[in-house]
Amino acid sequence: MTDNIYDLLIIGAGPAGLAASIYSSRYRLSNLVIGKLLGGELSLAHKIENYPGFLDISGFDLAQIWQKQVENLGAKVLLKEVGRLELTGEGENKSFKAYFSKNEYYQAKALIIATGSERRRLNIPGEEEYLGKGVSYCHTCDAPFFKEKTVVIIGGSDSAVSGAVHTAEFAKKVYLVYRKDKLRAEPAWINQWQQIEKQAKGETIYNTNVKEIIGDKTRITGVKLDKPYKGQEIISTDGVFIEIGGVPGTALVEPLGIKLDERGYVIVSEQMETNIPGLFSAGDMTNKSASFKQATWAIAQGAMAAASAYKYLKNTTAPAIRGI
Repeated sequence: MTDNIYDLLIIGAGPAGLAASIYSSRYRLSNLVIGKLLGGELSLAHKIENYPGFLDISGFDLAQIWQKQVENLGAKVLLKEVGRLELTGEGENKSFKAYFSKNEYYQAKALIIATGSERRRLNIPGEEEYLGKGVSYCHTCDAPFFKEKTVVIIGGSDSAVSGAVHTAEFAKKVYLVYRKDKLRAEPAWINQWQQIEKQAKGETIYNTNVKEIIGDKTRITGVKLDKPYKGQEIISTDGVFIEIGGVPGTALVEPLGIKLDERGYVIVSEQMETNIPGLFSAGDMTNKSASFKQATWAIAQGAMAAASAYKYLKNTTAPAIRGI
């Protein structure tokens, strides 16, 4: 192996990508993990209580453990953004290349793409203008900046409700604005949020949308609702966390001709194969994860993708390894 040539490239440093690396190393495949964010979206979770082996752990700490395990097995994690993917040659000369610049790239005979999802935006007035001036997509990163202030969180699923619980540890008041009439988060998170509401530190505004984020050009001062809440169309706030899920992160791989379903997810077989030989996919970006986005499921897909990559490269089934 030269400095930039591997058996396998893994794009994405979240649960699926890191699991793929662990299994690939156990199969004795030289591999490199490349990703923008160690742990992916999971690293932004302030507390995880349903991952086997830990009573509770932060996403950041769990990602650090995974990286240590990956590197202990001889692979490397490169935290960098890939600018372009390229597929060249045929047969024995076929190669996938991940470019950072015109002359800086890594290449391999097989590729696993596990870039997860990208944060969904509301696309409302003020959202772009006040990004970094009160608007955030990461409550784990930014909640501590709103100590004793008022915060609006938009959404009603796990990320929104857990974000409201976390933010309430710092803020004096948290409003949870949701477009439907019932929260969709896990019962454990809803129970914690209800306790915060009983303490008058939180309020849920149902069947309502935020239609504009307003401010004084330097910071947020409030949000405008599409219907009055307690007689007011504007809620005064110091910050807005937008937690409305994500969309499959397929922009990097689409130019290769990969097939997507009608929702934009990568179509994979049970073995995580795409329509392009040698290219596999795993995690939240696949059609297998469209209805169940959990780290444990992404990890299972990453392990399967690694086994399939081995079979593709060695033309034989991956060897049995002791594991769970």
